[in-house]
Amino acid sequence: MAYTYGFCSSPSISFTQRSFNYPIVFQSRIPQLRITQISLQESVSEVTHNLDPKDSKLADDKRKNYIWVNPKSTKASHFRQKSYDSRYTSLTKVAEALNSCLPVEQDVFNILDGNLGSKLVEQDGVIVLNSMSNPSAALIVLKYFQDRCKLNREVVLYNVTLKVLRKCKDLNGAEKLFDEMLQRGITPDNVTFSTIIGCARLSSLPGKAVEWFERMPSFGIQPDDVTYSVMIDCYGRVGNVEMALKLYDRSRTEKWRIDAVTFTTIIKIYGTSGNFDGCLTVFEEMKALGVKPNLVCYNTMLDAMGRGRRPWQVKTIYQQILSSGLTPGWATYAALLRAYGKARYGDDAMNVYKEMKAKGMELNNVLYNTLLSMCADVGFVDEAVEIFEDMKRSKDCQPDSWTFSSLITIFSCCGKVSEAEAMLKEMFEAGFEPNIYVLTSLIQCYGKSNRTDDVVRTFDQIIELNITPDERSCGCLLNVMTQTPREELGKLTRCVEKANPKLGNVVKLLVESNVEDETFKNEACEVLAHVGADVRKAYCNCLIDLCINLDQLEKACELLELGLTLKIYNDIQSKSPTNWSLHLKSLSLGAALTALHIWINDLSKALDEGDEFPPLLGINTGHGKHKYSEKGLAGGLESHLKELNAPFHEAPEKAGWFLTTKVAAKSWLEARRDNAVAAA
Repeated sequence: MAYTYGFCSSPSISFTQRSFNYPIVFQSRIPQLRITQISLQESVSEVTHNLDPKDSKLADDKRKNYIWVNPKSTKASHFRQKSYDSRYTSLTKVAEALNSCLPVEQDVFNILDGNLGSKLVEQDGVIVLNSMSNPSAALIVLKYFQDRCKLNREVVLYNVTLKVLRKCKDLNGAEKLFDEMLQRGITPDNVTFSTIIGCARLSSLPGKAVEWFERMPSFGIQPDDVTYSVMIDCYGRVGNVEMALKLYDRSRTEKWRIDAVTFTTIIKIYGTSGNFDGCLTVFEEMKALGVKPNLVCYNTMLDAMGRGRRPWQVKTIYQQILSSGLTPGWATYAALLRAYGKARYGDDAMNVYKEMKAKGMELNNVLYNTLLSMCADVGFVDEAVEIFEDMKRSKDCQPDSWTFSSLITIFSCCGKVSEAEAMLKEMFEAGFEPNIYVLTSLIQCYGKSNRTDDVVRTFDQIIELNITPDERSCGCLLNVMTQTPREELGKLTRCVEKANPKLGNVVKLLVESNVEDETFKNEACEVLAHVGADVRKAYCNCLIDLCINLDQLEKACELLELGLTLKIYNDIQSKSPTNWSLHLKSLSLGAALTALHIWINDLSKALDEGDEFPPLLGINTGHGKHKYSEKGLAGGLESHLKELNAPFHEAPEKAGWFLTTKVAAKSWLEARRDNAVAAA
């Protein structure tokens, strides 16, 4: 938002010869009287002069009397020495001397007296102050010219002095100088306020910038477009999102020129509010207007897309950074790690990590833990151990409770008991107490290894530590029960009863009773209807798995029906004129087998009723494998289909699908019906 001061090469001599009755003007490197707009990054509106219309007319009249002299003329050098060009150059050198002198009146006055002489003009003071960067000396220079010159536009002297204070981010000094202006009866103008606002912005005090902006109307001053543009950023930074967006919308209508900093603030506002499409729109508008994003802007976009779980767009933006010639910094890599870690893009996150280490960049605790948490979620065991060892070698950070929790989770999911126990011991030695998350992971670990007594011991430890078992720990106990031999289920049933009496009652009815009545279904409905949405499907899956393990298919079917009623499961079956399908992607193996059993019964009923079958029938299990298992749902279902001698075969062109034709399906269903009749 910066403006720089420019001055005309006003000649200081005239000639008495008959042929030269007018002042002489040269082509000069010093710009004519003008306002030159520079980068908005500086965040300051500077104007050297606000000429009165009468003054402007007078200046135009004078220009008509100027005589141009060819700078290549032999006399040009002589004329130039007497022109204001030479004066301007000497004044900038005076400013350099003042910048390095002691900010005391004697030293400052000696430099000015020794270089300026007695014929001072207001413009001399403007040029000297405009070229200075020493705020203490600048205040003395201002006083010097106020005492020795007849000032027509004293506000300009104050504005250039404020500019010096802005360069040094001295907002306190700027505010004191403003008060002095008012005491002397000097009326501030738009440049005065713009400069102080810019000083506040550069000082990272957007609240102060807002205060000064909102004082402008009381002085009868209307902000210009550049000031308005700056205030979009300031209002955004103080949290006044409504005003920031209001000004931004106005800027688009009135075509204000906005800098990269302000665009970045708008992107950050949209990102914080979850409007990730808005972030992309602003980013594209910015580039369309010719405003080149800087690295901070790119990093803000990476953060926003990471929060929005859009890793594909993170990749695109990162490629734009590289294509633009910018060098990614620590903040760039940190944003990439957070984005890829949150989205569970394991390979991409590890590549960023390795690149950071290759460049000698250190990670902080948050980034290390983000990586380890991702490793736990995607099953990167070896990578997690490598990251953990690197973290321990780091000078700037050491493992914390979150770190140990992630490692214990990783080892527990793999069933590596000794490694999990060793990590727990190291956690104790580092001064950290295990929380419910860690102890739940250990329960899972012991369950995978069929160490039921250790599961019970760990659960008792939770109770002894006065930790209340949460829904996830109860879900973990249910999961362990699906892997536990029938004769040891009673030990775990008692743990579930302590953790959640209602859930414990459902489990007890399932494990200890084979009675078929409405009690079990009603109790299960009560539990599943009120448990948290994030664990509801896990509870239902585990209970159905437990039913299958205990050969209680009818109860499994009741639970699956209940899951459909409560919308825990959706769209398991679908029909179209060309395809009947069974969708099992979100189900556990036991729940999938139960759904398959119900579907086969439905197909048999359709066959008996003479319904027309479609050309193709399919079962979709999804093509992924469990992150900690070599065998996914597809493998388990395939084995069961072979046991049933079902004509479904894995489709090579459609991963995760098992397909059959109408003819094969009807033939198989007819054979099943005939066998059932014969057996009866």
